Amino acid sequence: MRKYFGTDGIRGHVGEGPITADFCVRLGRAAGVVLGADQPRPKVLIGKDTRLSGYMLESAMEAGLSAAGVDVVLLGPMTTPAVAHLTLSEGAQAGVVISASHNPHHDNGIKFFSASGEKLPDEVELAIEAALEEPFSTVAPERLGRAARLENAGQRYVDYCQATLRGSLPALAGKKLVLDCAHGAGYRVAPALFSRLGLDLTLIGAEPDGFNINAGCGATDLRLLTDTVVREGADLGIALDGDGDRLMLVSRSGRVVDGDDMIYLLGKRWQTEGSLRGPLVGTAMTNYGIEQAINALGIDFERAAVGDRYVLERMKQRGSNLGGEASGHVLCLDRATTGDALVTAVAVLEALQGQVETLDDQLAELRRLPQQTINVRLAGNIAERAKAADVLAAKAEVEAVLRGRGRVVLRPSGTEPLLRVTVEGPDEAEVTQLARQLAAVVESGASA
Repeated sequence: MRKYFGTDGIRGHVGEGPITADFCVRLGRAAGVVLGADQPRPKVLIGKDTRLSGYMLESAMEAGLSAAGVDVVLLGPMTTPAVAHLTLSEGAQAGVVISASHNPHHDNGIKFFSASGEKLPDEVELAIEAALEEPFSTVAPERLGRAARLENAGQRYVDYCQATLRGSLPALAGKKLVLDCAHGAGYRVAPALFSRLGLDLTLIGAEPDGFNINAGCGATDLRLLTDTVVREGADLGIALDGDGDRLMLVSRSGRVVDGDDMIYLLGKRWQTEGSLRGPLVGTAMTNYGIEQAINALGIDFERAAVGDRYVLERMKQRGSNLGGEASGHVLCLDRATTGDALVTAVAVLEALQGQVETLDDQLAELRRLPQQTINVRLAGNIAERAKAADVLAAKAEVEAVLRGRGRVVLRPSGTEPLLRVTVEGPDEAEVTQLARQLAAVVESGASA
């Protein structure tokens, strides 16, 4: 059992445990001990998003790492996937990202990447938690870590993203793009990349002030981007989230294109090129209509638990090079070691062969099934309730009704005392009725 690490690092409200300066000093020291073991002079990179609290947490992590004898390389505001890439290219023992991703400014978090540019395995996170329980100690004065800044970090990352483009896209020249950077970590590197590709940029969400990250903009709130694309007659809209690992698109008609749409689009193109490996991997929440459309292309599809780390695990097990989830985490493993909004955007532009105005046409045949999710609040053990005999019987009854036409998902929330009841099928009224039927059975045990 992990005490501090969740599915994507450590996260919380700034000033409350564990997102405090004193905890981050101890975390830095513990991470330095574990990640720098057996290294004569270990090196760790630190990047952050644009939250004001990032300054405090960056300094605290730097102090803790230095106390463990680790040299620190400061990247400044930098996207999560950029830290992953630079950790690998710099030959560092680890990378640290100070970010709460799509959360509001009053939250923050710490996540780590290994020397290979991948998220840490569970056993390493557990080792860091164990080291946190040790008394704080400092290495000998002559062994303390130094700190330096990597001045050209942004340029190097943009060079890398551009290099993932296979060939050139002259059709992009002059295309109108609205780019929403969520006032987050990608506010410099994203415009630099798309300007290089020859796009005519309109920028929104690119003026961070320490507090406006993800506020009314970005991949988790597409209203501003959609309005701007339609009003200005742009060919495409691109939205990042606060730390630049999620990507959402808006077509010229105002259609929202999410991660599920993108893995379908890329899978279709890569299959034609002969570059697709293994099955496409989605999550338990990938719409059943997406699965049907992928299967209709002759491509296998598999599901992982919700969360990009679980998608990555399944992809590596199955030898896949493409997977993702609707939230915009898309993994192109022959181009990046983790979900990367900019690398994915380049891959989509390439799949469209620069003809971004055809995005609606490329997705025209995609039909999502109606989906109904009901959140049932429970007082008892949620996981046990999901496996209770009456719930399983009710679930089997709904599955029998939908056999071959839809599916049922019972998923405990990772952040609230809720059991999420999701039903998908071809008829919206039937789906709603079946979801309510199943939720009522789940709720009957709410006081248990």
